Parts: sequence; C-alpha cells; structure tokens
Amino acid sequence: MSDRRDGTPEDALAAEDAADGSAGTDADPSPDGGHAAAAPSTHTVRLELVDEPGQLLAALHPIADNGGNLLSIYHERGNKTPRGRIPVEVDFEATSERFEEIVDALRSEGVNVMQAGTERYAEEVTILLFGHLIDTDLSDTLSRIEACESASVADVSLAAPQGTEEVSSARLRLEARAGETDAALATVRDLAADKGLRVVEPLAGVDA
Repeated sequence: MSDRRDGTPEDALAAEDAADGSAGTDADPSPDGGHAAAAPSTHTVRLELVDEPGQLLAALHPIADNGGNLLSIYHERGNKTPRGRIPVEVDFEATSERFEEIVDALRSEGVNVMQAGTERYAEEVTILLFGHLIDTDLSDTLSRIEACESASVADVSLAAPQGTEEVSSARLRLEARAGETDAALATVRDLAADKGLRVVEPLAGVDA
C-alpha cells in the first residue's frame, strides 16, 4: 500500500483515467434536449483495508468502474484500527447517484466502509464485555460488530489478569451513526448471548 498523501498511487492511475472517461458523461445534455445531468461534487469515503499488497488498488476499482473521478488518497500505516487494519480516506468526484452506487459497490466487494460522505458516526458509547473472550475468538467478535452498519469499533482495551485461558474483560468504545445507538447495542447483546458473554452497557462519562 502506498504512503503518498497528496494524490493517488501510480498503480491506480489507470483506474483514475477510466473513471475520468465515464464520469465525464454525467454532465452531457440528454439526447432529447433536456437539462444536463447533475454536476459531480466531491465526496469522501473512509475505508478499512487489510495491510496486504494489492488491497488499495482493489478498493479503488469499484470507484473508477462506477464513474468516480479519483482526487486524493490518504492513509497512515502506523494508525491501525482495532482489528489491525489500515484506515484509508479517499476523495473523489461523482454525482450523488453515482456516489450511492460506488458505496454499494465497495460494500458488495467486501470493503469495509467506515464512513461515506456526510454519513457520520455521531454518537459514542462505551461498553464492557466479560467472559471467555479469547476462546470465543475476540477477532471474530470485533468483526461481527463491525459488520453492523450502525456502528464502528473505535477502541478496544483487553484485560486478562488470570491469563488468556480464563475469564477476561474488554472495554469497547463504539461510534454509532446518529440515532442508531440502540441498533448497535442490540447487535452487541445478540452477539454476547450467542457466545455466552456478559455485556455491561452503556458506561456514561467513561474516557475510553
């Protein structure tokens, strides 16, 4: 993955060129002489990618293939998400209609879209999980929470004073979309019940 902060990686230039060609047709007048289509505007998506060769380019293809004109890419390899993945911010131009298609295409390709455009994780809640977190696969637990479109795991703190084979606890700070905190918590409750874990929520006023 590239560390360039002021533009797209060289490997993605071909994808960008293809996007330029397709995106340019959006503003053309309709054949019947009607008004031109809506002009493209700048959008930002925040993605979570596995730190493996080719992942960035694979994530850019759905943008280019659906008419997005890539503007810039920004990521920091040292700033990883709780699941050990790399957050990547991509700016591109597209009409509102194509933007929705691009976000859907990214998710269809298995790319975790943490934030799309004005879609904000505006609410924050901290919870505690107790139980055999390691034996029940903590990574899977976090992945299943992330799969809930209502929330993202912003921070994880694991405590296993008696060793990983015994009961441990984890403090999770969740960022939920505005008005969707209840849906995010419902996902955590169902997951905890499925894995035999105990959940304590929410913890108001806790600095995670």
